[in-house]
This record gives sequence, structure tokens and C-alpha cells, in this order.
Amino acid sequence: MLEITRLNSAAADFDRALDALLDRAPEADPTVTAAVAEIIATVRAQGDAALIDYSNRFDRREIQHASELEVPAGAWVEAWQALSPELRSALETSAARIRTYALRQKLEGWEFGDAHGNRLGQRVTAMDRVGLYVPGGKAAYPSSVLMNAIPAKVAGVGELVMVVPAPGGELSPAVLGAAHLAGVDRVFTIGGAQAVAALAYGTESVPAVDKIVGPGNAYVAAAKRLVFGRVGIDSIAGPSEIVVICDGLTDPAWIAMDLFSQAEHDEVAQSILISPDAAYLEAVYEAMQRRLAELPRAEIVRKALAGRGALIAVRDLAEAADVANRIAPEHLELSVAEPRVLLESIRHAGAVFLGRHTPEAFGDYCAGPNHVLPTSRAARFSNPLGVYEFQKRTSLIECTPEGAKVLAPVAGIVADAEGLAAHAASARDRG
Repeated sequence: MLEITRLNSAAADFDRALDALLDRAPEADPTVTAAVAEIIATVRAQGDAALIDYSNRFDRREIQHASELEVPAGAWVEAWQALSPELRSALETSAARIRTYALRQKLEGWEFGDAHGNRLGQRVTAMDRVGLYVPGGKAAYPSSVLMNAIPAKVAGVGELVMVVPAPGGELSPAVLGAAHLAGVDRVFTIGGAQAVAALAYGTESVPAVDKIVGPGNAYVAAAKRLVFGRVGIDSIAGPSEIVVICDGLTDPAWIAMDLFSQAEHDEVAQSILISPDAAYLEAVYEAMQRRLAELPRAEIVRKALAGRGALIAVRDLAEAADVANRIAPEHLELSVAEPRVLLESIRHAGAVFLGRHTPEAFGDYCAGPNHVLPTSRAARFSNPLGVYEFQKRTSLIECTPEGAKVLAPVAGIVADAEGLAAHAASARDRG
């Protein structure tokens, strides 16, 4: 039997039960953090020598010289050409849609003048160099390459440096081909906390970057936490999440697989179905029982659903939206007759998929919007990855002599109130 939590919003203990379900996200492990801190310190002190040592130990490599860690540019083209025509076509379609969406996000600078001739504005520039971490090992994610690299290139980032672990020296041709397609500039076969440290501080071979983006395991997440401030980071990604709101009229087999689509990521992923139709919740459960056997990763799905999955019965769709807002999920499917009406009640979600024919899987690969989304309820205050993550905004202030005379006494008075005499004098000198 498939185990999954069942909740009912009419139950007296519903709020407590929902909070308990949402609080199961793993916290940072102090043991992991301590190990990562040591790795970062070693990379800072020993540079390439540390990268060689860690790669040989953790990734079963036999590296003798740091130059072996970088993938020659020609290998990317070979990897791309070696992919099947079907996969190349699919990646090209995905890349084109991601780029089209990203182009609409690009920020532009602006200026305006006030009544005294002063000019105020904002200048937008791209970051010089960005590091992209791509997971390796258990699975290959060319989609992650496209989703992270293309917005950076659209923003105008000068150099994009990709790091990806290559256990046993094996590197996914799909990942390397996607790097070629997305315009990545350099690729290093290093992973884990040592790769994050190399990007943050630089080594003899790996250049230091301004920002690190991309998902990874607990060690990568801990490393990003520790180097934040030295460099920017996109976010600390938690387990994958999906919430589906359904009115009971979508094929239960479709919804079952939509829930599986996130549960198959790992054992701590979260999949939740909310519906006012109790009979429909059971129909989806039965479909899940039937379709689970179709999945190569069935055991992972089973554990994820038992640990963090839920079927939630609510009074109506309005209450379903309220519950979804409390969850603030990474992915939210509105599988209802009038999804845009229900959308008006949604305030917190990383991405919303509207209608019965819009599965979350489209967003992961080819719809266009970025699949790097806030998790662990961070959609309450955070955003999807986008071009704006790779652009910086600089304020511009230019005063005329007349304008300076107007602003000088104002600044002087406020500076006096704060007890900052040099500020006051600097302002009044222009008055």
C-alpha cells in the first residue's frame, strides 16, 4: 500500500497538522557545515593542489595536474554533435524558449531631471564573471545548464564558468552539449564544496567569480551559505515541491503523475494535492497506486510521499487557495475550470501552471520561464531565477549649482541631527 498523509481542513487539528507537514524540511547539518568549512579553508590555502586531492578522493579520479580539471572547448562541440538528433532538437527548442522569455526580463537604466536641473537615475550593468554549479553523479541535468546559463548570457555577463563533478572521470555528453548550446565560456570537472570554494576565492586555474548559481547537494548548499558575502549566490535550494489544486474534473491519472514528477527527485521532495472533492482525492490515490509501478524511481517516490506528501480535503476552491498560500510552494498547478479566476487569490508561489493541460514538467524543460524557483516557503519573499539576478543597479546623482544650493541646507540640517559634522560641512560647502 502507498502511504500518504490525509488532511481535512474541517478537522480541529488541521492547522497543527499542516504546520507539521511543512516543517519537515531538513535544516543545515552542523556536521556537514563543519566539514565544508574545513574544505573551503583548505582550498583557500592550497588552491589547485586541494582541488586535485579532493577530486581524486571524492570523485575517484587520477588527476596529476590541474590542467586536467578543465574541459577543452573542442570537447563541447564533440559532445553536442554526439547527441541524438532528437535530443539536440529538443534542447534547441528549450533554449530558444528560455532565451525569448529571458529577453523580456532584461532591465534598462533610466534618468530624470527635477525642477532645479539635477539629474537622478539608475544605471544597469551586468556582472563580470559568474559561476554555474551543475550537479553530476547520480543524474545529468542539461536543463539546469540552460536555465542558469541563458539568463546570464542575456544579461550580458562577461564570462560564465561552469563546474560539474565527473565521478570516475565520466562527464555527461548532454550536460557538456548543453554548455556549448548555452554559450558557457569555461568548464571545470570539479564538484562539491571544493568547487564552490574555488569559484568564490579562485585558485591558480579556476578564476574567482562574482556570483554562484545552480543547485547541489547538502555540501554544496552549505558551501554557498559560507561563501555568501564574498560572492553573491542565487539561493539555498531546498527539496523539490509541488502543490496541485484540482476541482475534481481532471483525469486522476494525470494528476497522479504530476505529483510523482516532483516526488521522484528525492526522498524529501514534497507533493500535495488539494481538492474540495473527497471522492476525487481517493480516485487520485487509486491512480497513484496503479501508476507507481511505471516508474524506475518508484522507491524514491514511495518514500517521498510517505514522508512529506499529502492529500488535503477543503471546503471549496477559495479555501484551497488559502491553504496554497500558506504552503507557498515552489510549483503550483491550478487544474481547474477557470484557472485565471483562481489565480487572483494566489499570492505566494514560485511558478503557477494554469489549466488542465499545463503540467509542471513543461516548466522544468521547455515552457520558457526559469525552473530555478524558491523552495521551503521562500516564495513568500523570493523570486524565480532571472536575468535580473545577473544585473547590478547603480544609482546616479548629478547636481547643478542651483540644485546643490537647494539640497545643501536640507542635508546639513539632517547631518547635524545625526551628529555627523563632516557630512554637514561637506553639504554646506556646496551651498
